[in-house]
Amino acid sequence: MSCEQALKIPRQTAPSGLKIILVSAGVLIDTDGRILMAQRPEGKTMAGLWEFPGGKVQPGESPEFALCRELEEELGLDLRESCLSPIAFASHAYETFHLLMPVYTCRMWNGDPVPREGQAIKWVKPNDLYDLPMPPADIPLISQIIDRI
Repeated sequence: MSCEQALKIPRQTAPSGLKIILVSAGVLIDTDGRILMAQRPEGKTMAGLWEFPGGKVQPGESPEFALCRELEEELGLDLRESCLSPIAFASHAYETFHLLMPVYTCRMWNGDPVPREGQAIKWVKPNDLYDLPMPPADIPLISQIIDRI
């Protein structure tokens, strides 16, 4: 939907009582220009959908530190905050919470990604991201990411 089309729709009222969840996500880009995607495992909400790896920011953490921690925990990757570059931002109201998600690119890390939490992973060419089923908050990020990498 274009901004012009969106302006014709009445403004939504702000949802009340939704908890705000801060999550950091990473767009890991390999030397072939592919992006690492992770599939949400069975038993989690939105199981089977593909997402940019990352996770919740804990109290006292910066979004960058949280992303480095999450990528180590989930994929065994060692990276530093200085290797992250902000690229996009998502703000999306789900039924039970409101997601705020800064998104960072990263082209340098130590180690090979190994799924540690039952998730599937795969490297995807940027334009092929459109073919993956993704959480609603991630879908608008695709064009932003492609435009900026």
